Amino acid sequence: MAVSQKVSPEPATDTVVSLSNVTKTYDLGGTVTALDDVSLTLARGSYTAVMGPSGSGKSTLLNLIGGLDTPTSGTVSVNGTDLGTLSEAERATVRGREVGFVFQTFNLMPRLTALENVAMPLTFQGWSHGERIERARELLTAVGLADRLDHKPPELSGGQRQRVAIARALVAEPAILLADEPTGNVDTETGARVMELLGEVNAEGRTILLVTHERYIAEHADRIVHMRDGRIEDIEEL
Repeated sequence: MAVSQKVSPEPATDTVVSLSNVTKTYDLGGTVTALDDVSLTLARGSYTAVMGPSGSGKSTLLNLIGGLDTPTSGTVSVNGTDLGTLSEAERATVRGREVGFVFQTFNLMPRLTALENVAMPLTFQGWSHGERIERARELLTAVGLADRLDHKPPELSGGQRQRVAIARALVAEPAILLADEPTGNVDTETGARVMELLGEVNAEGRTILLVTHERYIAEHADRIVHMRDGRIEDIEEL
């Protein structure tokens, strides 16, 4: 799935994500601890799966790495940038440049075509209209949707929508791809194709962090982080 790149030089480090003693609490009529003193590093080009029961902190972990939330204490760094030192606008900039998201529910804009959905993130990064369209066409072709460029999400199957979502997540060449239950809303055969695509992305050097409830999905990764009650219970090397 080789594609051309338009990226800024990355710092010379083997670590793309670092969490150090991260705790996240919420006040929900009482203090709820979603993450409890979690430390974790992701090496550049690694493929990590996160497993655990509901409420174990998996989604909170993704939200913190993706800059969608900030820790109560501890530090979260992406490509050497401590997200906790940034304003909300600055975090959004880092998120757009460094992080790609793939969600179980696809999160596509229903009134935009596949091509427009994939091109949209580049609107905020200074790409010209022609560059955005060419890049989106390239990614959609790479995920096998060259004949669906002008179709809107309601006109696509679940598997096709997930492939559009993957193309959109990759369009800006992020340092890390965060995938939250990416096979949760597709059938088994389509799920296998989605995992094949993620494997190809990882083989090209992209760092992947995948949340899943399914052991057979997690086994596509190089290691599995097992979480329970907001803490890392075990890290299993595969």
